[in-house]
Amino acid sequence: MKTTLPLLVLVLASSLHAGDPVSLFDGKTFTGWSGPEGAKPGPGWTIVDGELRLDGKGGYLLSEKEYTNFDFEWEWKIAEAGNNGVKYWVTQVGGKEWLGIEYQMLDDEKHPDGKNGPKRQTASFYDIQAPTVKPPVRVAGEWNQSRIVAKDGKLQHWLNGVLVGEAETNSELWKANLGASKFKSKESFAPGRGKIMLTDHSDRTWYRNLRITVPD
Repeated sequence: MKTTLPLLVLVLASSLHAGDPVSLFDGKTFTGWSGPEGAKPGPGWTIVDGELRLDGKGGYLLSEKEYTNFDFEWEWKIAEAGNNGVKYWVTQVGGKEWLGIEYQMLDDEKHPDGKNGPKRQTASFYDIQAPTVKPPVRVAGEWNQSRIVAKDGKLQHWLNGVLVGEAETNSELWKANLGASKFKSKESFAPGRGKIMLTDHSDRTWYRNLRITVPD
């Protein structure tokens, strides 16, 4: 019997809720996050009113733990003409750069990268794969709710309750898309496990309610 797409989505999502959601931000401290090589977060990062904020150069933040299969949710908003993102399966490629798949967060209308095609726009698998439906992104300055689901190499990007993109990292399509991207020469890029990164493009960004669920 043929399985419908909604059922497949339901199975993937429910299988990752076997555990309990864990907060990755307590609203008061940087516990669980650090800068490069375990350094303290840069001065651009602050915590105000239970929100994690980036205002000016702060450097990226890396999660303390690594994840393989997970369901990660967070809320965010970005300044007008702003650019930022969340990366996952982040590892130190070649002993140098910390790289991973990026869930793009962008003012698609006013940031120049929004004009470079759907692979660079909000909720894309940045520079690798575009969303398959138009992402219901809210205007700059308003809160969005995003979600990344990863299970056995299968990925989903959600935005404001809508499934906007899916990828199978073991497929020939993904390999072709990766080979056409800026990451094509990065050996062992996004190996199916790694840290979560809050990136820094020097644009004002706000985060809250960061939660992750991993299967038991």
